[in-house]
Amino acid sequence: MGGAGEKITPELTDAQWSRLRRYGAPQDVVEGDVLFAAGDRSYDLILVETGEVEVVREALWWTEETQLARLGPRTFVGELGLLNGQRAFLTARVTAPGRVLRIDHDALQRMMAEDDELCDLMLRTLWARRELLRHGPAAWTLKLVGSQSQESQALRRYAERLELVHTWIDVDDPELTHDIWSHGYTRDDLPVAIVQGEIVRNATPGRVAEMLGLAYASEDDTEFDLAVVGAGPAGLAAAIYGASEGLRTVLLDAVAPGGQSATTSRIENYLGFPFGVSGGALTSQASLQAFKFGVRIAAPCPVVKLDAETGAHRLLLADGAIVRARAVVVTTGVAYRGLPIARWDEFEGAGIHHAATALEVRQASGSDVVVVGGANSAGQAALALAQGGCRVRLVVRSGELGDRMSSYLVDRIREDPRIDVHTGTQVSALDGDETLARVTLTGAVDETVDCRALFCFIGAVPATDWLADLERDDDGFVRTGADVLALGDVWRSAGRMPLPFETSVPRVFAAGDVRRGSMKRVAAAVGEGSSAVASVHRALATAEVFA
Repeated sequence: MGGAGEKITPELTDAQWSRLRRYGAPQDVVEGDVLFAAGDRSYDLILVETGEVEVVREALWWTEETQLARLGPRTFVGELGLLNGQRAFLTARVTAPGRVLRIDHDALQRMMAEDDELCDLMLRTLWARRELLRHGPAAWTLKLVGSQSQESQALRRYAERLELVHTWIDVDDPELTHDIWSHGYTRDDLPVAIVQGEIVRNATPGRVAEMLGLAYASEDDTEFDLAVVGAGPAGLAAAIYGASEGLRTVLLDAVAPGGQSATTSRIENYLGFPFGVSGGALTSQASLQAFKFGVRIAAPCPVVKLDAETGAHRLLLADGAIVRARAVVVTTGVAYRGLPIARWDEFEGAGIHHAATALEVRQASGSDVVVVGGANSAGQAALALAQGGCRVRLVVRSGELGDRMSSYLVDRIREDPRIDVHTGTQVSALDGDETLARVTLTGAVDETVDCRALFCFIGAVPATDWLADLERDDDGFVRTGADVLALGDVWRSAGRMPLPFETSVPRVFAAGDVRRGSMKRVAAAVGEGSSAVASVHRALATAEVFA
């Protein structure tokens, strides 16, 4: 964290240091004082005015304490966890007496809202430190041990999607050099998470999130101005715009930020990215932007029911907790469709994927793979896998590749010698032991081919089963605005008609793929999420008038 470059320990000007000091509370310290310790639920940004502070990864039962940085005068101690609420996983200890200033979370958010220059400096530094920590000895504070099973890969994907500082160990890796079974757990215990030295058997993303402080905790009984359910592009945009305009905002997602876009290997038609951008990179930057404005992000955090109330709406979480918010924006998107063939559920997560991110491409590198689908997501996946060293069979049910795929993708696929296109063809059977090994293709030519991984992009259904009280169309998509059919007493008492993106329930909105009539594109989802917040402001203002 120290000495790795200007981004890690920026040189502050006199003016910058003077302005930064205004947000801190002074404290005299002596050698040995612990400013924050691994496991602390919350901790402060520490400004070192005089003296010296070391940052260490504490000793674990298989390794000794490791010093990561020494920070002297006119530096600050902290990393990205200060913004996202993660428990401290490092310890800061005074090594030379002096004076520090503590900037608590509220003061840090105030500084970032009031001083653009300091905000940019702080964000760049905290982000750079997180990136450095992810590839150093700090990564041993969260150790994930698993296999290619669905449960293990779900846990690994969660850690990568949230960009947690962690180490992943595949028990079946032929290059593994040490005995991972010597710590007392067995294959039946996989996946295993070792959090600050504590072994968690059969670990889940929810349990890990709870231990890291990333799960939603309702002990403070906060009433939010805005709750956004679903952290895809529409949800991230809604949360960012809401928080940046002064609304107390919480963002809840059943898996992790990013939604379907985070599983996209390359988005080439998004405004401002002429060379394309991965869904993961776009999600990372959007999440950082959300932290900047003080959005509270909780994941995994499934919402199972919405209770519409005249005051604050109530969102019931899967663990029984309640989130209360004056307005709700639903951006839960869609759930992936699978093929109606034998053993599909068995191989899902054990060879069958609905994403082709860098993680999946690395796993499949050098193998024979099958991509199913005829739209842009399938084309992007086929190209990414081919570039990753795979031999790709692109299986399209229709007779023409360009029926639903953009022409620029069609041209690139046809020019790539590593991709074989099978039009008028379907996958009819799956075979393998614990993981997928072969698939049968039925079409102009019936054949069984080796296949280490199958990537399926054949559409999805809206994730709206939990929205029993909202008006939906026959396919389950939520009606909004002028599309709402039932206009009864509830709207007369509200004194208005449904606003753009507002559902059949006042102060409940829908945006992105979950909404009837949406365009189903990343850029459109971002636009809808941000536009929905304009309606949120109008609805909240009207509610106050009629209160």
